[in-house]
Amino acid sequence: MDELESGVVHSEPKDMKPAIGVDVGATLAKLALRDEAGALHFESLPAREIDRVGDRVADFNPARVGLTGGGASSLSERFAGISSLQNEFESWGKGARHLLDAENLLKEPRNLLVSLGTGTSVLLMDGDATHRVGGTALGGGTVLGLSSALLGTTDFDEICALAARGDRTEVDLVVEDVYPAGENPLAGKATASAFAKLGSGIAGPGGKDPENLAAAVVGLVAENVGLICGGLSYASQVQEIVFAGSTLRDNPLVRNILSLVTTAMGRTPVFLPHAEFGGALGAVLLSDPNH
Repeated sequence: MDELESGVVHSEPKDMKPAIGVDVGATLAKLALRDEAGALHFESLPAREIDRVGDRVADFNPARVGLTGGGASSLSERFAGISSLQNEFESWGKGARHLLDAENLLKEPRNLLVSLGTGTSVLLMDGDATHRVGGTALGGGTVLGLSSALLGTTDFDEICALAARGDRTEVDLVVEDVYPAGENPLAGKATASAFAKLGSGIAGPGGKDPENLAAAVVGLVAENVGLICGGLSYASQVQEIVFAGSTLRDNPLVRNILSLVTTAMGRTPVFLPHAEFGGALGAVLLSDPNH
């Protein structure tokens, strides 16, 4: 999971001083680098290699550094005098709003922002204000942990590739497995119990195939995150749910499940461009005294 993305997006006025935002999570450190021309570049490095993250920041020679996330304080001493610690939720709201507004992706001023990283936080964006309204311990860390136990791998790209080829219904008990044809109270393919076929003796010969196990792991996380966020959207009285975070990267299965669940609950899914970098971008924006 090294240098997951490096990209360049929209430019601002030229002759700006370079600046960096760093969001240090449990798994990844995300960097939003703004160069002298105002162009934004995005990069990721393993959070455990914090000295390497610091070296990358130093190589950029920034005029200021905005830091956020649980591991951000470990960099503040190294960059004393040019760094500032920013609230994680405010950073996510600021950065996400910037990216969403750039592409005109929102229709409402109030939305839920879902940061699906190692775990999942759900934030309410109400205009320029952002605060946490809930979350779940399920997230990318769950996918990696279960995949390590069941598949013997923590390679995120490998897990996603396996899941894309798999069939969850070889592992999960679905409604049509329980009810006779024509008597289903719910959609036949709706999940009745995750992983239940493996414990009930009714799993088919493909029940323990790596592809199907990976699909069930990813499905377990994505489906339950979607259901939790749908419920929070009703409680918060918002229509749009913005999904972001590193777990979405190159993961079409997660995106598809989140879309299906959200739409089924009568809500509108929106996927944040440069999904995992909202916090880092917000940190660099908030570090500007003129923001």
